[in-house]
Amino acid sequence: MSSSSQSSPEMAHTLPNMGPDIMPDFSYKDATHDEVLEDLSSRFILNLPDEELASLERISFQVEQAHWYYEDFIREQNHKLPSLPLKRFSAMLFKACPLLHHWSDDHEQAFNHFMTYKTRVPVCGAIMLNDAWEKCVLVKGWKASSGWGFPKGKINEQEAPAACAAREVLEETGFNLNGRINPDHVIEMTIKEQRIFLYIVPNIPEDYQFKTKTRKEISKIEWFKLSDLPTWKKHQGSPGKFYLISPFIVSVQPPS
Repeated sequence: MSSSSQSSPEMAHTLPNMGPDIMPDFSYKDATHDEVLEDLSSRFILNLPDEELASLERISFQVEQAHWYYEDFIREQNHKLPSLPLKRFSAMLFKACPLLHHWSDDHEQAFNHFMTYKTRVPVCGAIMLNDAWEKCVLVKGWKASSGWGFPKGKINEQEAPAACAAREVLEETGFNLNGRINPDHVIEMTIKEQRIFLYIVPNIPEDYQFKTKTRKEISKIEWFKLSDLPTWKKHQGSPGKFYLISPFIVSVQPPS
């Protein structure tokens, strides 16, 4: 996830833009918990425009960005800080940031509202196939419990679905799909109120050395035979967990 403005609700998974008044040289090595929360408030919340601050959804996306930054960068500098699930981290930041105090007393409802909204943001990606249309590229999440799925991610505000798919594939696999996506070769489904666009992109070279550009998001990138993947009709296949594979695999048909 990348390249949208930081205040967009479908934000990029990138470092925040730090102005001169946001302590760019601040060290987290010996920072206290309160100092870290204060710094994160400055980086992600305090400089937002008023219209952003009035939207719980947009505030929550900023909080999620702050959580990624905390887990991926701050804890690497200060190992004394604990790893925190998003819900707990969110409650802490809501209490620590003055601009969020009016939501902190009902954080449970605010958090649940955000998670519901988040799952409705459209997702775009690609089913990347080899020349013979017999293998596809899947990515595995960072955590040990993560499953395999097609490279994809949430669309940014006012972003075209095909552009989102190319951006997400590039970030997750390192492969550039520019000029390879046919807007008509797309499988679109709505699953649990979330629209999903997956573009079928054949002729991906099998010898390409995939390398993710993400940080602590993708752990593996591999080719899988389509015949080994679970489908609606055949639920047995390669060992491991697969996420949102079945409803799309059955629609992948090579040209006659």
